[in-house]
Parts: sequence; C-alpha cells; structure tokens
Amino acid sequence: MALLNYSFSRTWLARLSVLCGLMLSAPYCVADEVQVTGNEKELKVAFLYNFALFTEWPTDDVGTFVFCILGADSFGKEVDALQGKVVGGRTAVVLRKGAGESLKNCHVVFIGAQVIGGLARVLDELQDRPVLTVADSVGAARQGVALNMTVERNKISFEANLQPVRVARLQLSSKLLRLATRVYP
Repeated sequence: MALLNYSFSRTWLARLSVLCGLMLSAPYCVADEVQVTGNEKELKVAFLYNFALFTEWPTDDVGTFVFCILGADSFGKEVDALQGKVVGGRTAVVLRKGAGESLKNCHVVFIGAQVIGGLARVLDELQDRPVLTVADSVGAARQGVALNMTVERNKISFEANLQPVRVARLQLSSKLLRLATRVYP
C-alpha cells in the first residue's frame, strides 16, 4: 500500500521531511496537515499508525499491540495494512468491535462516527486503562477523545486532548503534539 503517494504543499512537505528524519524506523509519516488528494482512508490509517508510534505506553504492557476499530468500519481493507506492523516492539493486530463489545485488550481504539453518540459509555469503559482513543468526528477531542482527526479544506489534520491521555497514563511525544492543530490541556 503506497501511503505516501499524495501531494503536499512545500511547507508541509518540509515539516514532514523533518518528522520522518526523526523517526527513521517508521514506514509511514504524519504531517500536521496532509493534502487529501489520494485515498483518505489510507491517509487516516497512516495517521492512526503514527499516533501509536508517537505514544508511550506503561512498561508493564506486553504481548501484541491491538488496534480496535469500534463501530462500522470506515477504513475497509486499508486498516488491514496495520496487521503485523511493529509498535513499541510488539506486533500489531487489528480487531473490529461492535457497540457494546469489550475493549479491554485494546491499545488504540478508533471510535467511528456511527458510535460517537455512545462516546460517554466508551470513555467510561476505558477509564484508567492505558488506551489511546482516536476519532474523526467534529468535537470529539472536546468531548474526551485523546486524538481527533479532522478534514478541512481538503486537508487532514488532528487535535489533541491531554486530559484523557494523562488519565490513561500515556505519554504523547512532544514531536506529535507540535503537529496538532489544537491541543486541549
């Protein structure tokens, strides 16, 4: 899957190059704004993967690294490219979960737009667990999701909410936070 097959403005390409240089082992790169001219699903999967790469989990966490897609799968087969990737020395797997299914073993939970109405229940279930929550719904970061992807004027960017990150005992890289379009304390 060619996840870097999109056009960038020169400013964003420069920032992307710096970030990629900082993460030599990462096969995909995240920029603070990526021009959406290719496959939006692939771009969002690349963001999802890089969010995981730039997050530090508690050291007692071992085994496989689990990406959970909650709700209707808006990524399709593109998210399957994460199967077998390495995050923090662990091999990644992707699980698709329906509303009401346990999220107990997930490291990253992508909360689909179809289940965002049940966000309070999801966040309650994940309370105090080392899980990074991600969405792509308007206002999700203000409602307690850690990272929320947005598409404005044909560009993908993201915002961060540090409160749920602290509660989950996670650390987001300062490199990642510098690329966020907005950071809620």
